[in-house]
Amino acid sequence: MSERRLLKGNEAVVYGALAAGVRCYFGYPITPQNEIPELFASLLPEQGGQFVQAESEVAAVNMLLGAGACGVRALVSSSGPGVSLMQEGLSYMAGSELPGVLVDMARGGPGLGDLCPTQGDYFQATRGGGHGDYRTLVLAPSTCQECHDMMPWAFDLAFRYRNPVIVLGDAMVGQMKEPVVCLPPAVCGEPGASRPGDAAAGWRLEGKGARPARLLKSVWLNNNDLSVRTRRLMDKYASARAEARAELVGVDDAELVLVAFGSVGRIARALVNRLRKEGKKTGLVRPLTLYPFPDEALRRLAGQGKRFLVLEQNTGQMVEDVRLAVEGRARVDWFGVLPGRFPGEDDIIGPVLGALEG
Repeated sequence: MSERRLLKGNEAVVYGALAAGVRCYFGYPITPQNEIPELFASLLPEQGGQFVQAESEVAAVNMLLGAGACGVRALVSSSGPGVSLMQEGLSYMAGSELPGVLVDMARGGPGLGDLCPTQGDYFQATRGGGHGDYRTLVLAPSTCQECHDMMPWAFDLAFRYRNPVIVLGDAMVGQMKEPVVCLPPAVCGEPGASRPGDAAAGWRLEGKGARPARLLKSVWLNNNDLSVRTRRLMDKYASARAEARAELVGVDDAELVLVAFGSVGRIARALVNRLRKEGKKTGLVRPLTLYPFPDEALRRLAGQGKRFLVLEQNTGQMVEDVRLAVEGRARVDWFGVLPGRFPGEDDIIGPVLGALEG
């Protein structure tokens, strides 16, 4: 039975992961996501799972790789510099086609930056931040409820496509507190069996027994082997485009469509609702998946003659995907709230009204 709780976004991640049947958590402390390992340390053992505070972020992501190879639903979380340290492991996981989930509660950068929210990790998350030709699937919550609800979704995608999935939040959504309807924890079963859809029995490492040996690897040294493997990954990512999702608000009659994700997306939604009550025809496209990106929704609106204003808390990252999506069919403007502060409606209303008049 579901239960209503008052939770931070970080805490909602934990309850959502438990509902998804997570069996292992590997983490290393870093602000602003520390409530995640803190709560897992007490709740996960109660559900029959394993909590490990790793000696570093590098160790944590390689533990995730090992759990994924065994078909186990496992999770790591970090922020900023910690996520950067995990990129090699994510590349190895993508190359070996191993499932796993990373929660990135982004903080300011580059370097050590600060502890305020930012959306500066967009490129790192959506482009595959490690070496080689690969992608991670990326989900972007804007509320504490979505921090909970996207965890089962993230695990299902990770095992469906045998690929790392990133849930990209930030210091704002991680630290805010809202009522959350929590699903009950799933029973932790055998590896790969925590959810019926995992279907890991055909590839997971579980002890050979009488069956033929299995090998999971990311090295391909024979002539043309890597080309074949890369084509396989490209085809997989193409099939994953069917998973693209976005929230649409007031777009049918909108003269100006805002495009924003995560924390800025929730601020933009509130502003659109306010402006529409004043008779100003604005709308919103809020991507729920950053990769795959909801190109088709934007392309359809561009074909209807809509104008777009992209709002982000960075120096201009998602705007590139919006411009690629509309293929030059519509005007795309951009406004960025720079990192180092907590954004609000006052930061974006001027550019929105200016774009409406322009």
